[in-house]
Amino acid sequence: MDDFVQALDQYDYQFAKGQIVKGKVFQHTSDGAFVDMGGKSPGFVPLREASAQYITNIAEALPLQEEMQFLIIAEQNADGQVTLSRRQLLLKQAWDHVEEIAESDTSVQMRVSGVNRGGVTGEVEGLKAFIPRSHLIEKDDLDALVGQLLTANFLQVDRENNKLVLSQRQLAKAAAMRHLIAGALVEGTVVKIQPYGVFVDCQGVTGLLHIKQVSNSHVDALTTVFKIGQKIKVVVADIDEYKNRISFSTKVLEAYPGEILEKMDEVMENADVRLQEAKERQAQNPE
Repeated sequence: MDDFVQALDQYDYQFAKGQIVKGKVFQHTSDGAFVDMGGKSPGFVPLREASAQYITNIAEALPLQEEMQFLIIAEQNADGQVTLSRRQLLLKQAWDHVEEIAESDTSVQMRVSGVNRGGVTGEVEGLKAFIPRSHLIEKDDLDALVGQLLTANFLQVDRENNKLVLSQRQLAKAAAMRHLIAGALVEGTVVKIQPYGVFVDCQGVTGLLHIKQVSNSHVDALTTVFKIGQKIKVVVADIDEYKNRISFSTKVLEAYPGEILEKMDEVMENADVRLQEAKERQAQNPE
């Protein structure tokens, strides 16, 4: 035995807080588990640190003689024993993975487990997540979403404040934007009118028809030309994926300045022909 102790003394086991170590659970107690890490003294995992989820049976989370990783959350005490956590390691790994996904702008799935006044809750990678009502595609009956698997992307990833916010609408918009082509004619619905322009929704993507892009003639007030809910055809003038913005135009459809202000229905009825003629004119006179 003395020789064995002397042999151990030849190894300098340095265990520091924040370090990830490997070990095997060799004993369960009512308040935790002991882990053999190859040092003089075993590490101890408190029951609350045994799993990322609430458990009552520690053997399910930490089976005997199974090697796994742990995070040191408290350095050696007087007896050389360190305090370990499986829970905090799993959370750290989950946040690391979530941040990687967010940086790559990849979508994830969240199974809805709860509803509150602001939206729906669930989990992503074992972390609590939230989708605000305004960022849901179906937001009229939130209770009906419980149990459903929703595909969304990250709106906010805040590890420090343990805050994970997702968006279905932003994902849908990004997907729709990828199908839009500059110069194409699309149909949409007027959803908002401001003094500077009209916001038009095209299959979940909202773009701006600026007042200067409405007509080749001066427009006094947009409310005299458009109304909320009106169906119109617009030309995709510009797509700014970096700023997540789309610009529309209708003045290119005019045969003469001010025509759209006088004959809106007629311009909309044969908008495709008008756009083709405009492109042909542009090809003949590129300047």
